[in-house]
Amino acid sequence: MRYPDFLSEGGTIGFVAPSFGCATEPYKTAFGMALDKFTQLGYALDLGPNCYESKGIGISNTPQACAAELTQMYESSESDVLISCGGGELMCEILEYVDFDTIKNAKPKWYLGYSDNTNFTFLQNTICDTAAVYGPCAGAFAMKEWHDSLKDTFDVLCGNGFKDCGRGMEKTLHGYDTWERESFKNEDNPAPQYNLTEKKLLRKYMGDRKVNDTENVSFKGRLIGGCMDCLVNLTGTTFDAVGSFNRKYAKEGIVWFLESCDLNVFAIRRAMWQMDNAGWFDNVKGFLIGRPLCFGEEMMGLNQYDAVLSVAAKYNVPVIMDCDFGHLSPSMPIISGSFAEINSKDNDLSITYRLI
Repeated sequence: MRYPDFLSEGGTIGFVAPSFGCATEPYKTAFGMALDKFTQLGYALDLGPNCYESKGIGISNTPQACAAELTQMYESSESDVLISCGGGELMCEILEYVDFDTIKNAKPKWYLGYSDNTNFTFLQNTICDTAAVYGPCAGAFAMKEWHDSLKDTFDVLCGNGFKDCGRGMEKTLHGYDTWERESFKNEDNPAPQYNLTEKKLLRKYMGDRKVNDTENVSFKGRLIGGCMDCLVNLTGTTFDAVGSFNRKYAKEGIVWFLESCDLNVFAIRRAMWQMDNAGWFDNVKGFLIGRPLCFGEEMMGLNQYDAVLSVAAKYNVPVIMDCDFGHLSPSMPIISGSFAEINSKDNDLSITYRLI
């Protein structure tokens, strides 16, 4: 696995919009506030040509223009890391125009984004064998007082808190106590603090057996995944390189991190079924499941937990659900592609990322 250099003090942050751009409110104002924040912290900025565009359908510009921006900004020496402007709907349509050979041969660069950005973070891992950061997009950093999750994410990009583990660098992060069900973000309030009304309650299973809260759950492996809405769309396409990735890291095994946006509980179950039948989970060592946007939904007797366990349970590996990542903030930064050791006791989740 290739790991990029960390962002140095006074370095340059690049911004790209391979999915939605920041052309409408409250995203435009929030993006501008985030840029001001990074400037105040002493960083230079390098904006891609699509950051403020809205010419595309479900993305900032045409698929060709979005792919060109992403390829050019990734290989460019003008920026040290890339942060996506936002998620969206149809980033998958840019993939046939992205020059993955150029990206694979370029000096690796940290790419940060989530949701629709799975179309790049996941393929960075499986096609380019390069790590990425699955976490908040640019506008989140407009927040006046950064939540710990935003501090953690930026610390990962900068390499803060990493230590030498003998084979490479490592860093341990913990989850958070509360989360927001409803955001206060709107046109009049583009960068609110998180509305942390809900207490985090992890659900842990070994196979289909619910694990007692006081029992320690521990597992490790190569960490990959993202938004299931995107992953199931990639399954079986020409961009599906999971089979070769599984074979390469067979001795370590795979830890899957999964979350969802538009999927209801039946769509989550169908997605799990499809990924399973494509052989994606053949070497699984455990599952981390983020809070779905349809949190609390139940349809015809099916809830968000059974939707996942209907497939995951048969592997008799640990499954930790309602983790701190996904579309219900806050989100731990996930170093996708890293070797990870997961530990959970009581209501705490810790992930030790090893860049090996």
